Amino acid sequence: MAVPIACTRFSDNYDLKEELGKGAFSVVRRCVQKSSGLEFAAKIINTKKLSARDFQKLEREARICRKLQHANIVRLHDSIQEENFHYLVFDLVTGGELFEDIVAREFYSEADASHCIQQILESVNHCHQNGVVHRDLKPENLLLASKAKGAAVKLADFGLAIEVSGEQQAWFGFAGTPGYLSPEVLKKEPYGKPVDIWACGVILYILLVGYPPFWDEDQHRLYAQIKAGAYDYPSPEWDTVTPEAKNLINQMLTVNPGKRITAADALKHPWICQRERVASVVHRQETVDCLKKFNARRKLKGAILTTMLATRNFSSRSIIVKKGDGSQVKESTDSSTTLEDDDIKARRQEIIKMTEQLIEAINTGDFEAYTKICDPHLTAFEPEAMGNLVEGMDFHKFYFDNVLGKNCKAVNTTILNPHVHLLGEDAACIAYVRLTQYMDKHGQAHTHQSEESRVWHKRDSKWQNVHFHRSGGNGGAAFGFSSHK
Repeated sequence: MAVPIACTRFSDNYDLKEELGKGAFSVVRRCVQKSSGLEFAAKIINTKKLSARDFQKLEREARICRKLQHANIVRLHDSIQEENFHYLVFDLVTGGELFEDIVAREFYSEADASHCIQQILESVNHCHQNGVVHRDLKPENLLLASKAKGAAVKLADFGLAIEVSGEQQAWFGFAGTPGYLSPEVLKKEPYGKPVDIWACGVILYILLVGYPPFWDEDQHRLYAQIKAGAYDYPSPEWDTVTPEAKNLINQMLTVNPGKRITAADALKHPWICQRERVASVVHRQETVDCLKKFNARRKLKGAILTTMLATRNFSSRSIIVKKGDGSQVKESTDSSTTLEDDDIKARRQEIIKMTEQLIEAINTGDFEAYTKICDPHLTAFEPEAMGNLVEGMDFHKFYFDNVLGKNCKAVNTTILNPHVHLLGEDAACIAYVRLTQYMDKHGQAHTHQSEESRVWHKRDSKWQNVHFHRSGGNGGAAFGFSSHK
């Protein structure tokens, strides 16, 4: 079906059914086309909540999806713009994630992995032939058309996809998902189509043994592994994988993008195009078992990050690292969460800046400035409240009127290792370690550490702190005054 120019209302052509999924600004619902009775998936975007840049990204996604028509790509059938909502009508894919289907199979071999990656490469090759780089290839975006045995693999979610001219290499911004990022993106070098092939190499490695080639709880160490191309084939699980399969992985996980195999050439690799002769057909139960654990872990991490708890525990390790360049370190390296740094990084910096302004108001004892930054019904957990949740400004005003700025000569605060979670357009949570240095009235220097998290909400284009949680020693008892509101 060709994509028509939208000239009617969505409800004129489609009946909306149950919800299938939800995002920060969108909801996906099953819909039925009135004229044909065919089922589709409607991605409904609330354009009122979108910034101008977000709207540009939406238009880019729709434009890219219109020109991609392939059996292994979730297809866009319709695009309808109304006053407050934009509707993107896609194939209704009902088979779930490829990786979840694999672990439910009674039989899974190297040849099956070859067939899976072939379909993924077919979709990537079609993208690249049409000047599109996906930039976010990962298990969550590999779906099955239906629950029928042998259903086609479909590549989904072109929200981060970009358009390139030929073999153009340029810096298009930091985007992707941690474990699947290529060395050139991590090095912030010009990049292009080869980033998708690197991600395919990571996916193929997982398809064969059930765990990723690059892994570390610490994201800095993970990124160092990727930049160095430091992976191996441990025994015994890799002993039963054919040399041809390892050869294809090696050509995909080549650090130099100029020497990395292309999608077209990968499809000509013997392990792909001569599967029946080359790939092993022995059942890989150990791979299935490992893949079950891998799936469970990424689902759990995804759920945790989606929930975005307002408070968090800090390890002693997190105290040491200071991110002076404003860049963020995600707490989980195997998370399914996608990163994109341009305007998102700017919004994170805005939250850090607002937090710094609030702390400055505390350090200087400026209650008026504090009340402008905080919601009048601010809620808080802090040691001074003796384990109670306090609401409103009166509890905090006592410290401003009687303690802050009166018993010390100088106060300096350093925010260490800030983590900012954006909760849509108008809410955010920041967690950090706060190090306070001060001189008391006797000229003695002191240092105090606390762990804090703050929830921010944007009202009328203005950020306000609506809740905070602070742990650490009682401020008043620690140094004869409290500077930790």
